[in-house]
Amino acid sequence: MKTKNEKIPNPKEIEKEIASFLTRRYGDQVKLMSPLTMVQADMSDTDTAGPKKKGRIDFDMKPEEMIAYLDQYVIRQDAAKQVLATKVCTHFNRIRYKEDAGGNMPEITGGIKNNVLMIGPTGVGKTYIIKLIAKRIGVPFVKGDATKFSETGYVGGDVEDLVRDLMRESDNDIEMAQCGIIYIDEIDKIASSRNLIGPDVSRTGVQRALLKPMEETDVELKVPHDPISMIQEVEQFRKTGKRERRLINTKNILFIMSGAFSELPEIVKKRTTSQGIGFGAQINAMQTTSKALRHLKAEDLVEYGFESEFVGRLPVKSVFENLEEPDLLHILQNPNNPVILSKKLDFATYGIHIKFSQDALELISRRAALENTGARGLVSVIEQALIPFETRLPSTGIRHFPVTASVILNPEKTLQQWLSGPDDSERLETFEDISAENKAGTRTYLNDNRKNLTAQYGLPLSSDRIALIADYYCANVVEIGTAVKKIKTYYDEIKKCELAFYNKNDINIVLEEDAVDYFIEQMVGGTMDAGQIHEKLTADFEYGLRLIQEKIGRNRYFISKAAMLDPEAFLNELIRNEFNKKDIAPPAGMTDTNPVGPTSSPSDAPAGIEK
Repeated sequence: MKTKNEKIPNPKEIEKEIASFLTRRYGDQVKLMSPLTMVQADMSDTDTAGPKKKGRIDFDMKPEEMIAYLDQYVIRQDAAKQVLATKVCTHFNRIRYKEDAGGNMPEITGGIKNNVLMIGPTGVGKTYIIKLIAKRIGVPFVKGDATKFSETGYVGGDVEDLVRDLMRESDNDIEMAQCGIIYIDEIDKIASSRNLIGPDVSRTGVQRALLKPMEETDVELKVPHDPISMIQEVEQFRKTGKRERRLINTKNILFIMSGAFSELPEIVKKRTTSQGIGFGAQINAMQTTSKALRHLKAEDLVEYGFESEFVGRLPVKSVFENLEEPDLLHILQNPNNPVILSKKLDFATYGIHIKFSQDALELISRRAALENTGARGLVSVIEQALIPFETRLPSTGIRHFPVTASVILNPEKTLQQWLSGPDDSERLETFEDISAENKAGTRTYLNDNRKNLTAQYGLPLSSDRIALIADYYCANVVEIGTAVKKIKTYYDEIKKCELAFYNKNDINIVLEEDAVDYFIEQMVGGTMDAGQIHEKLTADFEYGLRLIQEKIGRNRYFISKAAMLDPEAFLNELIRNEFNKKDIAPPAGMTDTNPVGPTSSPSDAPAGIEK
């Protein structure tokens, strides 16, 4: 009968008493298994530094961090990456700095907004780099083509529609929309025609329409040609009985514009070339387009056909360089390049695995360089060579497609040989050789970017872990970042198993890195999941560690891969060592098997557990 002062046991204590009774009554033949309760960890996508609070910019990236991120994807363009990373980071850190001041920071009269103008030929990565930046920082981002707009009041798109689009991208959060990025491509197409008489509503008219949004203005959300905004206005009036004027201020919206500006280098050369008369005249002719654009001035853009007021609102200029054959090869060799990944996806839709050999990539880059269209030439060359295979292979039983130099040189001949030949062992052997080559290249890339990837995803990259990431990347159509995040997900689930073991048994186990990698390998292979890992830890270690805890009070244990592979030997050695330290006789039945114990003593405990 319960006395007045007797403490009522909690469920954990009851579970311990039942487990202890079962152990005394039946030994290790019967065990009490509790349902696995996994502690929820923050599994948010670490590839984006998006805002954590509604209406607030949570941005603290440094320019060098952004450059390191872009280096994982963008080949060459060092000067452009430096300019863009620096100005974007400064822009959003300035917004955060003002927010941290809590409104106590006085506004600077006539403050300058660092809108950016990107100049470079087609296919050098202008749009790609902006998409990467927008993905990384996690602010609302919209893209538009300058050719689709006309001056306000004329037929055509309204440039203010881009500002309104930020509302949709920010889930109708005005505060976040006012801190977004608007990217306008093909801006060179709205340069005025010098021989045009009369108003040019699709060129200079668009320039004038952009002047106020690029600096600071209020844009009305409710417009007659937008039925969604009109419906929202009606709903708001029905709820409140008031007509509320909703505006977006563009003061903190960053405008980034880009164009090829094919005739601009000639204008710069004309201005910078020293002209003289006679035999002593000095000719200072620019040899290349990129060298000419280094001397770009605002007057050159005005000469090209832009209003001086428009040019003045684009104070930051970023010049992209032409891509040569070695650059195109480096693009193809980069595991994150969308050219190869897109083609892998095309064939994966039919259940076909495709791999590209090094000699094939070299041949593709050589042919693409002749087209003089930058990275877009890579797509043209690959499509031209592989279209026969993409047409025929889905209807055959061929599921492994090794792309070699012979495939690029003679696609039709190679295809006929594969379809007519009864023995495909040579093709499969070639495929395996290319797979090994691809994995080695991926491991090299991961090793070269180990520091940046560890900082970005919060996953320590050991040699074994790099090999697991490379295997996962090569087996799936994903970017490197996705592969790292997948392994990080497994890593976090294993760490939660440590915490679940502690919550259930009040015993702190720390899996050493080789044990964690062992479990990750099982999870990648599909032979284990988090629940099975917890069950294995419980079945292998719960009884032995409880026995040690009850006898000598030790509460923290390090478990290596060797201990996971032979838990009985590990526990026998651990019990003997601990009982000898306390001068206590080991329990009856202990065997004399060779011990297998922890290989090291790491200091990291599971999250939430004091050391």
